[in-house]
Amino acid sequence: MQHAVGSPLPPPHQPGHGPAAGWSPAAQHPGPHHPGAHPGSAPAGAPQGPAPVGPPPGYAGAPTGPPAPHPPGHAPAPHHTVPHHAPAPPTPDTTGHVQLPPGGPVPMPSAPPTAGTPDPTSTTLAVLLIGPAGAGKTSVAKYWADHRRVPTAHISLDDVREWVRSGFADPQSGWNDHSEAQYRLARRTCGFAARNFLANNISCILDDAVFPDRPVVGLGGWKRHVGPGLLPVVLLPGLEIVLERNAERSGNRRLTDEEVARIHGRMAGWYGSGLPIIDNSQLDVPQTARVLDDVLARSIASPPQW
Repeated sequence: MQHAVGSPLPPPHQPGHGPAAGWSPAAQHPGPHHPGAHPGSAPAGAPQGPAPVGPPPGYAGAPTGPPAPHPPGHAPAPHHTVPHHAPAPPTPDTTGHVQLPPGGPVPMPSAPPTAGTPDPTSTTLAVLLIGPAGAGKTSVAKYWADHRRVPTAHISLDDVREWVRSGFADPQSGWNDHSEAQYRLARRTCGFAARNFLANNISCILDDAVFPDRPVVGLGGWKRHVGPGLLPVVLLPGLEIVLERNAERSGNRRLTDEEVARIHGRMAGWYGSGLPIIDNSQLDVPQTARVLDDVLARSIASPPQW
């Protein structure tokens, strides 16, 4: 059962299209009412449009003349002089402003026109690292991002899910509507962040335990939220390795051995999917990151169909 959470993200604000577009001070502050005047009436031959509004009585610089007659039985109102204040100059923006391009769907990276293998270490990329709990996704993603020659951000779905403090859907409690809703929300938030990073020439690597048998809430959702240029790579070591790594975890990141084995078994469905798979059972983190660069170079030259 799938539940949509929230509404789609609104498009970036464009000048002239926000809630204040078309706002007119005159519409918010109508001029004074003149007795005897009716809307839509004007002397014959007079130009159409709003009549000019003169300065208020007593305003400095107002034309002088004899006072207007007062109706019988009414004493003239006392005359007050309204002080004239010059408009204050606009306050300069002392903090400065940097215009950032809006984020949009990430396009497919194109291979360089020159012959040879593309260099993924100097290319702006969006990478999705997939794998079961204990595969080493977060460690590899952080190392890979730390050693890039171009600005690179690491976005972990588990980290974003844990932004929810009170009411957090703990994975140890099992999968239910509540946890699925928070998962979808976290994935959409990660996708929004990735699009904005990529729009400002900052590469991204995201990590998530995506299941091949749930394309709507898994890989298809990531493609919808980030864009077709997202490059998925599966990190899938042996079951013994993920059990050992899971035993070293603490808190809600640690799962039962039965749950880890179940997740690992479902991940085997990625074989035959056409996505690149790295078996890092015998590789440490730096070695896995180098293999990841090789896989990404091939993905740039020949993007996977997914």
